[in-house]
Amino acid sequence: MPSQVWAWAAPLMAVALTMLLGGFLFAALGKNPVSVIRTIFWDPLFSEFAWFYRPQILIKGAPLVLIAIGLSFGFRAGVWNIGAEGQYIVGAICGAAVALALYPMDARWLIFPLMVVAGALGGWVWAMIPGVLRVRFGTNEILVSLMLVYVAEQLLSGMALGAMRNPDGMGFPGSRNLAQYPSAANLDLIAGTGMHWGVVFALIAVIFAYVTLSRHLFGFQVRLAGQAPRAARFAGVNPARMILLCMGISGALAGVAGLFEVAGPSGQISIDFNVGYGFTAIIVAFLGRLHPLGILAAGALMALTYIGGGIAQSQLGLPAAAISLLQGMLLFTLLAVDVLTNYRVRFGRREVA
Repeated sequence: MPSQVWAWAAPLMAVALTMLLGGFLFAALGKNPVSVIRTIFWDPLFSEFAWFYRPQILIKGAPLVLIAIGLSFGFRAGVWNIGAEGQYIVGAICGAAVALALYPMDARWLIFPLMVVAGALGGWVWAMIPGVLRVRFGTNEILVSLMLVYVAEQLLSGMALGAMRNPDGMGFPGSRNLAQYPSAANLDLIAGTGMHWGVVFALIAVIFAYVTLSRHLFGFQVRLAGQAPRAARFAGVNPARMILLCMGISGALAGVAGLFEVAGPSGQISIDFNVGYGFTAIIVAFLGRLHPLGILAAGALMALTYIGGGIAQSQLGLPAAAISLLQGMLLFTLLAVDVLTNYRVRFGRREVA
């Protein structure tokens, strides 16, 4: 049986090892490793400007938590949706399309809920493509969902340069700024805190996932399908239905995350709208052990690397690629330390027969 102690100790050790290995990386780049690590992990929380950076943890963490919660359902069931980035993009496009189609109507009570529904449906439809292909033709959902990310990126570019381009933007790519459209803006519910509707939905998703996975029959079926597929079939779990449900949940949550981002922090459909949240959420899901509360903590940690990484780039001249490498390092160290979860290390001589 896997060690329950190491199951939760492994992420903490992975974070510590990542800091250590990241220190060597930063030293190789000619930077003071202690200064860089402090800037990334300490300054956003406890420096003199922490009052400005702390709300950003909610803003950056909300989409990561939303997407990772959706992915955790599929990963637990053995359904590998790697294309959440594409679903995030399409959800943003669909949600923004509703707002732009109704511009400048003043009816927030109607427009914003419609945007949320459209964002969820957009992500759901994009996730259903690899889901249906897997169920109907036995294709590999990893490859299909990943390739669809590049299709979504081209669709994003086409919308930013074509159908959604701001008619008053003097030819520059990008849509109208939704953050300046009262009926579509996803602004802070409490000014200066970073607490917008995306954060609220992320917290609701965490609670929903926790209750579903630990107290509901569907959660039991998800765990059973992932841990013992043959036993799941004998227990009456329909594999095709499970694939479609898990892909649909992950796609819908990724699409909603995209909608909240385009209506708030990002503000518009642009060529560089996507910043890799869909891929980073995979790290968040595994770092959180596919557990809703663990994902919440891991999302805050990864948000910290985005914020601290930005500070390190501006103040210390650290390359942006180094931050991405640090985030990837976190996943690889977690996979390495996970060996201790499944195997007990013993020191001693091998007995000779």
